[in-house]
Amino acid sequence: MRTCTLDTLATPEHHDTARAALAAHYPQVRRFSEQLCAPLEIEDYGLQTVVEASPPKWHLAHVSWFYETFLLRPFVPNYQVFHPRFEYLFNSYYEQTGSGFWPRHERGLLARPTVAEVYAYRQHIDAAMLRLIADCPAADWPTVALRLRIGLNHEQQHQELLITDIKRHFAHNPLRPAYRAELPTVPLTAPAPLRWHELAGGLIEVGATDEAFYYDNEVPRHRVFVAPFKLAERPITNGEFLAFIQDGGYQNTGLWLSDGWAIVKQQGWRAPLYWEARDGEWWQMTLAGMRPLNPAEPVCHVSYYEADAYATWAGKRLPTEFEWEYAALNQPLAGHFVEDDWLHPRPAPEGEGLKQLFGDVWEWTGSAYLPYPGYRAAPGALGEYNGKFMCNQLVLRGGSCATARDHIRPTYRNFFYPHERWQFMGFRLAEVAA
Repeated sequence: MRTCTLDTLATPEHHDTARAALAAHYPQVRRFSEQLCAPLEIEDYGLQTVVEASPPKWHLAHVSWFYETFLLRPFVPNYQVFHPRFEYLFNSYYEQTGSGFWPRHERGLLARPTVAEVYAYRQHIDAAMLRLIADCPAADWPTVALRLRIGLNHEQQHQELLITDIKRHFAHNPLRPAYRAELPTVPLTAPAPLRWHELAGGLIEVGATDEAFYYDNEVPRHRVFVAPFKLAERPITNGEFLAFIQDGGYQNTGLWLSDGWAIVKQQGWRAPLYWEARDGEWWQMTLAGMRPLNPAEPVCHVSYYEADAYATWAGKRLPTEFEWEYAALNQPLAGHFVEDDWLHPRPAPEGEGLKQLFGDVWEWTGSAYLPYPGYRAAPGALGEYNGKFMCNQLVLRGGSCATARDHIRPTYRNFFYPHERWQFMGFRLAEVAA
């Protein structure tokens, strides 16, 4: 996952207030990870059906490893590790910790430690972390508080991965089991007509300020020029994407980038991930099991290549990440998030104006994931959180129905490879203003 810049991120806070807030927030975040795993059977915890999706058991242990590695080991005198080999088993990709790490594609081969041992590991970490928060010396507190905020945001990212990875694993099973069969749904409806919102653009400032938590890839704040443009008021829907499919979108090489067309042929793509044609009707795998495709819901689980091909077919384009941020800056966090407990994108609300910029689906942009001018990664292993991934990936904005509401902001930059689609990935269109 991603990290932040240690010497610029912290804001001045009274230590007692900060301690009280973090002491309350820490157990809330930790409990939610375990709540997400409550519907699982013991057999589900070790599943890894594809390389990019890790087993639930591994996620639970890895986020605990993060606190142990970056907080407990450096700041608790004579700290006793829970197990000496967990440093190796549950490191994700940090080369500078010195421990190495178990291969990503073999995480599902680890029958041991058991699920019970992983939960015991979490309890061990929680007890030590609460003591650290309470007893940390004042001289160490600014660094500890900053790293703790990183750790909590890191765990929220893995909570989203828990949801999307469980869905990926369950969809691999021909039984198409439900993670939670009781999840709500909405009536099948046609999408409302797509309207456009015109924005003036100009010389604008983008990037995070010092007012709240942010990751290092959101800074330095800097100026960019945005030409006048139009942005679709909502993301593209299932019904609209279905028209692309019915018009031969997945067979028309002229719509696709070269690498995207190669993936279409190699993987045999004919529809978004989790779509299935049954007796002439489209169904979709959800966390509640198979459900009929709702034309009004935002299309999700599409790659950048599919989003770009649709935009080309529609005679439009994807917005840049700076156009998206400019449009989102003064918009409320109005969308569906993990706290809403739908775990699936919902149709856009009625009315005029920009909708669903936050929540529901991550939105692909046309921007490469690159460092901002003047960016410098933090020294040491924490500097590996973001910086070393700034190559060959594309930026997504806005969060999804699996994202925590207090985790997202207009400047947040998510990033994935252009062929990936197991996250709740969608898109909206843009065009040059007349």
